[in-house]
Amino acid sequence: MNTEPLARSEPTAVGIAAFFTVPENIISVQPHGCGLINDSYLVRCHAGEAFLLQRLNPVVFPEPAKLMNNLRRISEHLSHKARTTKLDPGRQIIRLLPTRIGEDCHYDRDNACWRALNFIENSRVLTRITAEEQARAAGVALGRFQALIHDLAPSQLYDPLPTLHVTPCVVRAYDEVAAISTVTGPEAELSFCHNFIQHRRTTAAVLEQARARGVLPERVIHGDPKLSNILFAHDSDLPLALIDLDTVKPGLTQYDVGDCLRSCCNRAGENPADPDEAEFDLDLARALLIGYFEEMRALLTYSDFAYFYDAVRLISFELGIRFFNDYLSGNCYFKVADPEHNLRRALTQFRLTASIEAQETRIRLIVSELT
Repeated sequence: MNTEPLARSEPTAVGIAAFFTVPENIISVQPHGCGLINDSYLVRCHAGEAFLLQRLNPVVFPEPAKLMNNLRRISEHLSHKARTTKLDPGRQIIRLLPTRIGEDCHYDRDNACWRALNFIENSRVLTRITAEEQARAAGVALGRFQALIHDLAPSQLYDPLPTLHVTPCVVRAYDEVAAISTVTGPEAELSFCHNFIQHRRTTAAVLEQARARGVLPERVIHGDPKLSNILFAHDSDLPLALIDLDTVKPGLTQYDVGDCLRSCCNRAGENPADPDEAEFDLDLARALLIGYFEEMRALLTYSDFAYFYDAVRLISFELGIRFFNDYLSGNCYFKVADPEHNLRRALTQFRLTASIEAQETRIRLIVSELT
């Protein structure tokens, strides 16, 4: 990931950090993480604490005030749950930190929104899952988060990304982009992506149709529980927290489960050098679902279980389309390391989709056995 833009803006970040703590308390402000959307900095302080400073991407989040209202509601809900339930001492939650004058965020001279979140020390993010115990821990992290927010009413939250995980909308966006795109690239890869989408477009509405029929209930979901949004302990595989709450929204539980499976059960990781390395690992999937059901089994219905295969297949397909759309649009949404990065990402997700489809019977059997 190219971090040069972050490095150039570091003096601005230092100045912004002073709106959240007194300037004399600041030791350092350094670019942090490799998120695809927002710019993030780790602020170290003399008082011993550290916090995460983030600039919201105005293209992705054009209404930051509503997003920050979401984050405050979620932060308050999770903090209340931490106080009133038996949350393991090692588990953590993400909390919104106010500015020095008590505001949720700070707007700079360009009207960009900056916010601060607590930083969880002695933690790490995995780039790929290498063991079944890690997969089980990822499932526990997702299940615990969903269990904590299951009584938060979807109607209380603004939907920051209305078309995220509404696959028919993503397909329609692809049709619009493909019709006008002038981007050129490797002909074989482009043809493969276009054909892959065309052959599967009729299956894009399976989860939305189930929602419309009332088969699947709308709940509050994380929206982006990929592997890089799960914090693990620095020296063990203990899951500490699910981070990046900007995508928390009303939606279907299946989208969260599908995205977590998609991200964690591909040993090649999200960005293999060769997209053909992408493969869905059944052993990791079983371990992840075991951990997830430990936390969420009692809150799920028979219909929830019945659509888990559709979820992981559909989310991989959807994300592949989103990456391909961005490539065809000139790479204006996701951060990229080079002009072909989004095309490789799309190919990886489409290869993973094909691997999932080839193992449909066994995936459904695993879900059935565990439920």
